[in-house]
Amino acid sequence: MAGIGFELKKLFSKKGLFALIRAYGYAGIVCTGPMLLGMVLLAGVRMIATFAGTAKDMQELLICMITYSLLASLLVTNLLSMITTRYTADMLYMNKDDRIMPSFYGSTALMYVIGGLGYGIFLLFSGIEPVHQLCCFILFMELIVVWQEINYLTAVKDYKGILLTFLMAVVAGLAAGYLLVRAGADPVLSLFGCVIIAYGIMLVWYYRLLIQYFPQGRGTSLAFMEWIDRYPQLMGVGTCIGIGLYIHLILMWASPIGVQIKGLFYSAPGYDVPALFAFLSILITTINFVTSVEVNFYPKYQIYFGLFNHGGTLIDIENARDDMIETLLKELSYAFAKQFFATVVFIVGGTLLIPRLPFGFTEEMLGIYRVLCVGYAFYATGNCIMLMSLYFADNVGALLSSVAYAVCSVLGTWFTMNGDSRYYGFGFLIAGIIFTATALMRLISYLKKLDYHVISKQPLIQSKKTGPATRLSRKLEERYCEKEKI
Repeated sequence: MAGIGFELKKLFSKKGLFALIRAYGYAGIVCTGPMLLGMVLLAGVRMIATFAGTAKDMQELLICMITYSLLASLLVTNLLSMITTRYTADMLYMNKDDRIMPSFYGSTALMYVIGGLGYGIFLLFSGIEPVHQLCCFILFMELIVVWQEINYLTAVKDYKGILLTFLMAVVAGLAAGYLLVRAGADPVLSLFGCVIIAYGIMLVWYYRLLIQYFPQGRGTSLAFMEWIDRYPQLMGVGTCIGIGLYIHLILMWASPIGVQIKGLFYSAPGYDVPALFAFLSILITTINFVTSVEVNFYPKYQIYFGLFNHGGTLIDIENARDDMIETLLKELSYAFAKQFFATVVFIVGGTLLIPRLPFGFTEEMLGIYRVLCVGYAFYATGNCIMLMSLYFADNVGALLSSVAYAVCSVLGTWFTMNGDSRYYGFGFLIAGIIFTATALMRLISYLKKLDYHVISKQPLIQSKKTGPATRLSRKLEERYCEKEKI
């Protein structure tokens, strides 16, 4: 989300409680809108289906198909999310805005090929009806574009428009589904259609914002692939974070509480529903991290590195470094404190309120919910620290902590999924603790030698890595330039 800070600074500079709430609200919708929309739609679809008297097995199939499409699209887009984010930030820094939209088209097309083939083959052998396969595929492809648009939503100023789009998507999607069900249409197709409509509205509006701000561009659409060779660790970071965050859900489908819904579609309602509610507890940290980094930390970061580029004195550089690190640690401590408070509120409030909702929560599910709240809290704090490592170009450190998270999440869930149900979620929790610890130790170690990493560790002669992705990118660029001459 590099680039939204300019407008956030203006929003946060306004005085008053309402202005502060509005600033956090806009930031929250920009950062978490699509994911929040998915949760709202899943809950809304479930309630409408129950109200309409839809058979229980069909409700489970509907929720399962939507969930599969959401998770599959997130895992696919995570492959290139860090690469495209870095490429976009670099192009903005070099004032090459016309390079951004071509990379959006190219990266989206590449993920369409990779994800479309993989998910398409899965759907063909999934054992569900062809019309349901088509719905899953449409939603999956739609979601890839939406997640991509979020990565490219830099310097977008129309926060009110984004907020209205979110509300319109929710209302229009659920209203369409409700009316179709009331009219006697097939409930599964109607409610699946409402989800497609809602994300379609968000997709179109986000794209409209992108083309309004960025020029249509020039150059090959695969120029960003050169960044894969330049920063290969970033691809691993995105992939490992996706695995660590979602694999526990997938593995639990094969646990004793997992059930086969239809064909290759499995679910573990006793685990999935608590995870859905627990995930909401980290939205506060997600929002707070973006606002605190963009508004408070980034100006200090700019001053410090600006002194290197503009002939700052040694004393000025040291003072700026100390000020930057102090601000960083302060903002991280604030984020951790807010997440701790949010986790306590969600655990206590959820224990009291969630059983009253029509989701069939049992005592076992409440126990899983509490464990996962803590697990997601550690993920959120670890992710904040890891992202700060990326700010200082410590890609190796970010990769190490991300790999540790992915491996521990897989192994931890694997070892606990077939044991006593009281330990469900503890594998994910332990992975989050290890993620936070490794990321924090690496960041502290890196900051202690920050001047060395910034000055002494840099190569005397800058050399660009050339791999298959770079060669392909440059070859396509040459062809593009030849066509431009013609």
